[in-house]
Amino acid sequence: MTTNLDELCVNTIRMLSADGVEKAKSGHPGMPMGAAAMAYVLWTRFLRHNPANPGWPDRDRFVLSAGHGSMLLYSLLHLSGYDLPLEEIQNFRQWESRTPGHPEYGITAGVETTTGPLGQGFANGVGMAIAERFLASTFNRPGFNLIDHFTYGIVSDGDLMEGLSHEAASLAGHLALGKLICLYDDNHISIEGGTDITFTEDRLARFEAYRWHVQQVEDGNDLQAIEAALTAAKQEDSRPSLISVRTHIGCGSPNKQDTAGVHGEPLGPEEIKLTKQNLGWPQQPSFHLPGEAVDRFRQALESGAQLERRWQKMFRDYQQAHPDLATGLQRWISGQLPDGWMRDIPTFEADPKGMATRVASGMVLNAVAQQIPNLIGGSADLAPSNKTIISGETDMQAGRFGGRNMRFGVREHAMGSILNGMALHGGLRPYGGTFLVFSDYMRPAIRLAALMKLPVIYVFTHDSIGLGEDGPTHQPVEHLASLRAIPNLTVIRPCDANETAEAWKAALARKNGPTALSLTRQALPTIDRGTLASADRLMRGGYILKDPEQQPARVILIASGSEVDIALKAASQLSDRNIAVRVVSMPCWELFDAQPNEYRQEVLPPDIPVRVAVEAGSRQGWARYVGSAGAVIGIDHFGASAPYSVLYEKFGITAENVVQKALALLS
Repeated sequence: MTTNLDELCVNTIRMLSADGVEKAKSGHPGMPMGAAAMAYVLWTRFLRHNPANPGWPDRDRFVLSAGHGSMLLYSLLHLSGYDLPLEEIQNFRQWESRTPGHPEYGITAGVETTTGPLGQGFANGVGMAIAERFLASTFNRPGFNLIDHFTYGIVSDGDLMEGLSHEAASLAGHLALGKLICLYDDNHISIEGGTDITFTEDRLARFEAYRWHVQQVEDGNDLQAIEAALTAAKQEDSRPSLISVRTHIGCGSPNKQDTAGVHGEPLGPEEIKLTKQNLGWPQQPSFHLPGEAVDRFRQALESGAQLERRWQKMFRDYQQAHPDLATGLQRWISGQLPDGWMRDIPTFEADPKGMATRVASGMVLNAVAQQIPNLIGGSADLAPSNKTIISGETDMQAGRFGGRNMRFGVREHAMGSILNGMALHGGLRPYGGTFLVFSDYMRPAIRLAALMKLPVIYVFTHDSIGLGEDGPTHQPVEHLASLRAIPNLTVIRPCDANETAEAWKAALARKNGPTALSLTRQALPTIDRGTLASADRLMRGGYILKDPEQQPARVILIASGSEVDIALKAASQLSDRNIAVRVVSMPCWELFDAQPNEYRQEVLPPDIPVRVAVEAGSRQGWARYVGSAGAVIGIDHFGASAPYSVLYEKFGITAENVVQKALALLS
């Protein structure tokens, strides 16, 4: 039965959230006020968590996909006893606070993911649920359900409008992720007004078609109905669950409830006064916290500690019964790579015919996958082209969650966000592949991975006009520049098979951000490095590949990826003219820019101003390396449909054009 204490707790969430927004004079009070009841039921009666240890591995995950309602999450965290003092609630949206405008992973204890861009949190939840099932399949043994938790989310109308959520929901239903439960805050309001102006399909029927378990709660303040729906959802183990809860945005506000006006702006002094009066809430002080309500929420501290103690006891027994598995689980959760993980990575012999870097990538992936058993991923229906299949491993499918090969389908949007969820869950090293041109579909998720410092790996193949006949719709031109513009994303474009091996080493060793590998469709010569620099110099981002033997260099040629071979050929032609040339391989701007200034000046000495950079993509950004006296050969227009060799010739991505540019600069 709903009690006066329950009502007090729900209203505590409402008014703490409203007061926080009011003090900041900025924010979204309506969603926290409307969703307070279902959040209260979830957090006090279902969520298995330990506020004293937010990183407990077997905790339930909670995702507030409707991140604009961040004060709801901050209120729950503070009330439950997380390390989020009231002063931080009072400092909402202010400089260096732990309560930013949208929840940010790594800033606030208990925040599982950065949300705000709608649909992203929903898809992150799918990734978390996938990770839970994979880890459970790998490590659980009879009597030891070490990995056995749920992923809960609160999602909004906006989340369900975004195309991303459609893709993610479809895959979640296909995979039968029964431990994923989403509460849908069906408040009928978006920024522009009622959802009846844009959003009138039968959402529940849509999710039933996705093979979800669907329920409806007619009254968002009916705690018993919400509890019953969550209980039923937990009992449904073969389908993810959506519980539609009819809420009222700004619930309790006499004049703004059920209006768009309470969505994205404070109630205002007069309306907050009337709301407190309506709810029987003291006018003063602001941020009033009734002791009985706080005590109710803080029970999570003791119950969470008990849950974790039981789990730790089970893990100690597990260590005795299955020591190797226990050690493996600890290593996976810590993110530690196993000793000798690089031992099987091949070294490729010099070969003028060579191979495509996507092919070399597939070989390296399979080599490291033998040593890194938690390396898991796949492709957006392009695995044969991306070379992202782990040989000898099974596919992850419904009921067969131990497979390491993910079949994401033609769902790049969802793949990027699901990879983030898998990384956020912990225990896995996820990767995903598609054509470089389709990285546009994934860009919001890539940006969030960089913001959250997640070590996700992207395998982007068909990286230039070199893919040929498919034409300009599939030929990336601006994409390298676009990806390089994302802070904390490392973009590596290797020039041959051995640089590709080093690129994978760099990606796997990185722990504080994502890495994008840009790989060719066409074969590239495997460089004979007998007199040239070793490919392991890739770790410094850019390096001197070839220097003149008898005299100082007068010209520096800089290139990445497939154009490094062109630069080497141009250097040979210039050498025939008695012009001394240095060739610099620049596979990764980010790694190079992170080097000490002394090293960067050693590679690109200021006293050699004649420089030509060549890359089969947008010239944007290359000026930083060639300077005002240099030139950049690239493509600032769309491609065309023709064999790749023809395209390179027609668009001037040739050794001959590099030579002419260098001669013109020298003259």
